[in-house]
Amino acid sequence: MDRDALAELFGQIAVHAGAIILPHRDRLDQTRDKADGSPVTDADEASERYILDALREYLPEVPVIAEEEQAAGIGRSIGERFILVDPLDGTREFIRGRAEFAVNIGLIEGGLPIAGAIYAPLLSKLWIGGTSAAVLTVEPGASLDAAIDRRRIFTRKLPEGPLTVVASRSHPDRITGEFIDRLSVEERISAGSSLKFCLVAEGRADLYPRFGPTMEWDVAAGHAIIAAAGGVVLDGEGRPFRYRKEQFRSGPFVALGQSELADLIFR
Repeated sequence: MDRDALAELFGQIAVHAGAIILPHRDRLDQTRDKADGSPVTDADEASERYILDALREYLPEVPVIAEEEQAAGIGRSIGERFILVDPLDGTREFIRGRAEFAVNIGLIEGGLPIAGAIYAPLLSKLWIGGTSAAVLTVEPGASLDAAIDRRRIFTRKLPEGPLTVVASRSHPDRITGEFIDRLSVEERISAGSSLKFCLVAEGRADLYPRFGPTMEWDVAAGHAIIAAAGGVVLDGEGRPFRYRKEQFRSGPFVALGQSELADLIFR
């Protein structure tokens, strides 16, 4: 498959996973804490089981690193090509009854993402990125052929004035706040889960900085979509953000709508 076909495949799998997640919204008494203190629900685990089965069927030769398997101590041997999966990104938003949770699937090759998909089931919105990026309106469980609409997306042009910044709703941290405070900011948008990447990819925000702790499966799909839409993701020092770090901890990153913004924010 080429990169766009892979993004479509990931998108279809994510849409079906979204349909598996939604019935669990009425059974949140099953929420529990993992060893690191983060919450997990039956929805996370059911979504991950489906995604892993689907990826084994369509891409059996590509190893998959999935959040809940990693939390359970199930390791995988990987090479230069592997898939990162967050079966329910934004579990805290999900538990609180908000719509800002998503399914993330991204393919890494040579340390960089080459295809990815993010699906928000309650919003019926799917973002995909390979060589190009698009957003689709598609109901949970439906075929992508049944999408109500589909349009190409692009990051916004380099702004001449103050910036629009998107930041985490549930995970604010001091360093990210200080980073944003150093910038000339016109608007600050708070959002949950990987949907922050989608705001940059659609040109609704200029950048998304995150210096608090995240994992690579939180970042890969959004990185692929932003890159396909014309943007970049850099590490906390302004270098290209790369994958396959120790225990898949992502480290700080800044997602930018235009690479030229790096000269402004890392000067």
